[in-house]
Amino acid sequence: MLVNAGFRASMPKIMASDRGIALLMVLWIVIILTVIALSFSFMTRTDTHATLFFKEGMEKQFLAEAGMERAIMEMLYRDHIKNLPTAPMESEVVRVDGREYTGQLGADYYVYGILDESGKININLLTDNSDIILGNLLVNRGVPKELADTIVDSVRDWTDSDDTHRLNGAESDYYMSLPVPYAARNGKFEAVEELLLVKGMTPEILYGNAKTPGIFNFVTVYSTAGKININTAPKEVLAALPGMTPEMADQVVGMRSLVDITDLEQVNQVMGDAFTTILPYVGYTGSSLYTIESTGYKKGQGLTVKGIVDIQGDRCRYIYYKAPAGTKPWREQKL
Repeated sequence: MLVNAGFRASMPKIMASDRGIALLMVLWIVIILTVIALSFSFMTRTDTHATLFFKEGMEKQFLAEAGMERAIMEMLYRDHIKNLPTAPMESEVVRVDGREYTGQLGADYYVYGILDESGKININLLTDNSDIILGNLLVNRGVPKELADTIVDSVRDWTDSDDTHRLNGAESDYYMSLPVPYAARNGKFEAVEELLLVKGMTPEILYGNAKTPGIFNFVTVYSTAGKININTAPKEVLAALPGMTPEMADQVVGMRSLVDITDLEQVNQVMGDAFTTILPYVGYTGSSLYTIESTGYKKGQGLTVKGIVDIQGDRCRYIYYKAPAGTKPWREQKL
């Protein structure tokens, strides 16, 4: 009887202890389930935002590509009417000097521009006389003169077939001494991005940054013209011509906005004494190669794509395409 009485006395203590353990387990389970629920909610929210961001990004890219296709259509039309006996009004034909055109798609829109490659500086065709244009472009974009001379001479050394250094240039012996060695091409650049391999060139100089614009939009490897097309050259390229001032460049841009320049004597009055200095570097003949830059805008946010096309007759061939472009649109790159 005494044993049974003692056992019955200890039962409430054991049951109370079990209830405490059960309560702790329930609390831990609730905490774990809460953490799982919050984690799932956070992941769902993150995935939702990522999906919306991706969706809007794709919509902006499709808008930009719509602008690019519109530009190609307009250029095909432009080439088609060249030989018509009665040409349409000038305002009905797109210009290939980089000016902006806009297209609306519902609440969204795109802005595109077309630039003849002959209006850029061809880094594969520089000579002892014309390489000054590249140097001036670099200096005008904020590059110190000494560094600009190094880049220009190194560009010339990169494309020539010998291993002789220019005064400020570099050949394979310099590049082979770098931590990651490589040889100079000793041939033509295959892409503008290849400039990053040249001594002195940096991503900031080529592409620009938040404060300083780059030179990427003003140089080319695709055109076959040795001279700058005065009808299509951006103001930044015109201002890099020897003897040209920003004011003269503005006047030339204003003159050609009304009608194409078909005789260089037309700009003689604008340039004055500088005309004979500039004359060897410029022409007025276009090419079949065009850069198209198109930005799609949705809810005020834009995405830019860029392509270079070869248009001959009724055929169009892409030779370069990048989406997103990764560089600031040329219309936003000002002196």
